[in-house]
Amino acid sequence: MSDQVKDIQWIREVLPHRYPFLLVDRVLEIIPGERLVALKNVSANEDFFNGHFPDSPVMPGVLIIEGMAQAGGILLLQSLDNRDNVWMYMMSIAKARFRRPVVPGDQLRYEIEVLRYRKAHAKLGGKAYVGDDLVAEAIVSSALVER
Repeated sequence: MSDQVKDIQWIREVLPHRYPFLLVDRVLEIIPGERLVALKNVSANEDFFNGHFPDSPVMPGVLIIEGMAQAGGILLLQSLDNRDNVWMYMMSIAKARFRRPVVPGDQLRYEIEVLRYRKAHAKLGGKAYVGDDLVAEAIVSSALVER
């Protein structure tokens, strides 16, 4: 499955998230158990821009981190046979850093790598870019829990 582009229909088969909280639009690369690269097109029509500095809209940092976590969920869940029977919950966020605002018209590129993965727990390193600019990074820990 490495290096195959995956569209929103495929993403919706893997993740339980739906509008307005699905924050991944396309997967560009998957190396199962290792790495994923995904995109989020940031539109001026996003609901959160209505209240997050309406005169100078900025994507909330917590949603950038959530997008990283969703991309990490795709990386881990896509290879599970029982993914319809588990939830993946974010358990902690460490070393989160924000470098510059993300604004309407930007395209976020999430680059996620598995730092550690054990039966029901994962630690993922995530970076978010706009073009070549690093805009955010964090380490996200998650747990797989039966539904």
